Amino acid sequence: MARPRLSEPTRQRLLDEGVAAFLEQGYHGTGLKEVLDRVKVPKGSFYNYFESKEAFAAAAIEHYAECFAAKMQQALDTAPDPLTGLRRFFETLMADFEAAGYVGGCLIANLGGELERSDICRATLAKAFRDWRDAVSEALRQGQKLGLVRDDINAGALADLLTESWEGAVIRMKIERSLDPLRRVLERLLDDYFRPR
Repeated sequence: MARPRLSEPTRQRLLDEGVAAFLEQGYHGTGLKEVLDRVKVPKGSFYNYFESKEAFAAAAIEHYAECFAAKMQQALDTAPDPLTGLRRFFETLMADFEAAGYVGGCLIANLGGELERSDICRATLAKAFRDWRDAVSEALRQGQKLGLVRDDINAGALADLLTESWEGAVIRMKIERSLDPLRRVLERLLDDYFRPR
């Protein structure tokens, strides 16, 4: 029996709605019916795209990570230097958080706390975080070459510090409904600790 032809635009809409729902309600709080109703896809057709809710979540994480990476690359490409590009990227994220009323935050961090028992999702989350960290590390390495970032500490170690501090600040932002924790991370790291000594 021939497999039905899949519509890539429909798959993309499912992923967009999945990301939005997972950000707003988490994995366990998101029902497939709600996502399918938003995209106007019958439940039976869903399984032509994804074999399970878990596989859907893994694909949504990958989709989110790709969009996240593209946003970061755009900020870096349009900036006069890598450090300014990183700042612009993080400021874009802060504007997005504020526009969303501080709800949602980072899908990788949000689902990381919920899906630690899912091997497929945990592996996808780990790769997404690693790819983000590596992109930050490369931007910092370029900043080191330009004399904008201290070079007495490895760029990878600085990237770990920045990404891990940022994720912790995102959690605090959600609790306090304030961008102040995120601003402090940027001020203390990008504007101070990361500067050449």
